[in-house]
Amino acid sequence: MPQAVGVIETLGFPAVLAAADAMVKAAGVTIVYYGIAESGRLIVAVRGHVAEVKRAVDAGIEAGEATFGGEVITYYVVPNPPENIETVLPIHFTSASEPFRLF
Repeated sequence: MPQAVGVIETLGFPAVLAAADAMVKAAGVTIVYYGIAESGRLIVAVRGHVAEVKRAVDAGIEAGEATFGGEVITYYVVPNPPENIETVLPIHFTSASEPFRLF
């Protein structure tokens, strides 16, 4: 079954926290990456089934924008990333995220 990856980049920590919280509550996804992009921009990435990731990203965008002072810079959903992308980019399941894997 294809596993999508969804990424949201926000300006500021409160917005990324609200986005991540909304993403995991809105759909059956697992957070696989969180990090700093540059100068106050933060990224959160989730994995799951395509429909679940799309629903999670929509909820994350809404929550990030609704946060006081929050701003969603960009977002993207990749429906079925190839294995070579998973090897190079930090979007694979790790030992830290594996216990929370839903599928």
